[in-house]
Amino acid sequence: MTTPLKFGAFLVPLHDINEKPTLSLWRDMRLIELLDELDYDEAWVGEHHSGGWANILAPELVIAAVAERTRRIRLATGVISLPYHNPFMVASRAVQLDHLTRGRFILGVGAGSIPSDPHMLGIEQTETRPRTAEALEVIQHLLGSDETITRKTDWFTLQDARLQVAPYSPGGIEIAISSALSPNSMRTAGRMGLGVMSFGSPRPGIPLPDLGRQWRYAEEAAAEAGRTVDRADWRITQTVYVAETREEAYADVRAGFDRWVHGYWEDIFHLPVGIEGVPRGQELEANIEMGNIIVGSVDDAVAGIERLQENTDGFGGMLLMAHDWAPWDKMRRSYELFARYVAPRFTGALVRPRLSADWVTANGHLFEAGYQAAIQQAMGQAAAT
Repeated sequence: MTTPLKFGAFLVPLHDINEKPTLSLWRDMRLIELLDELDYDEAWVGEHHSGGWANILAPELVIAAVAERTRRIRLATGVISLPYHNPFMVASRAVQLDHLTRGRFILGVGAGSIPSDPHMLGIEQTETRPRTAEALEVIQHLLGSDETITRKTDWFTLQDARLQVAPYSPGGIEIAISSALSPNSMRTAGRMGLGVMSFGSPRPGIPLPDLGRQWRYAEEAAAEAGRTVDRADWRITQTVYVAETREEAYADVRAGFDRWVHGYWEDIFHLPVGIEGVPRGQELEANIEMGNIIVGSVDDAVAGIERLQENTDGFGGMLLMAHDWAPWDKMRRSYELFARYVAPRFTGALVRPRLSADWVTANGHLFEAGYQAAIQQAMGQAAAT
């Protein structure tokens, strides 16, 4: 068997701007509770400040709330946009959550993905990646060292800085950086020894990125820095929806998919979403064919994950994008079907039951003979009395 995969969900989140934000927020927390009950490994919560759809502003607060409602699922920021925050405060909040969750916290970080966010903060987009690298160096030191650090940049100053509380876990807090299309984040991960969360579901109409090449960027940077990177620490996000049949799955998400494509990507961000030669109404099937999303039956979902494994040469975890493409009861059913019938094919949970079933089947004649002998013996003893 190949290395078992971890599974989780990635809550950007994206909610229709016609829905009351309070209710969508509480539903997000209910979803994380459900994921915990269904034995998912992780839940990642995003940070965004404009655009209306991605309406979680402070993922740390959501994580603190759901930490009290869950038992074992790991909780991650997905991601904290480092250029918007003083790195000392990011590290402080990370340690606080690490203790509140008893070691279940993952610090997911990135440069930020919505251009209107840094605009409001007066940050040039060309500054976001350099700021991310500067902040990461400080955060790694603060989380991992007892020594003070002094650092002055054009956007933050630290003087004799040291966290007064160490992380809860002896091994420290896991840090993972998000990666989209450029090699920058993968190289940062390799150079600094970080985990990676890659976006495997690009915006509609865009071909799936060469994720295998992306991973090689991390390996090359790690080698140059005298480090190694582990595919077990590589997570890939993917939009997945599962129903009993492929036809049912397509019918369930078609309207929500269309609303996401045209209401979010096209209307809000004015980005091209069409595929040449594909009329509106058939874009769902086209994006499935491109490998951008996985929609269908249990077998379709299994096949989609296997293709992704083959195309990447392997990764450590998959995060299901938590889209509102169907009503809550159907989305709940999709997560349940995935947890019960898809994930176990990749975690090793089915190995022992199948071995046992095969063994009993192969040796059934032996057990049947003994069973019949026992019955005959019992009947004989009953007749003798």
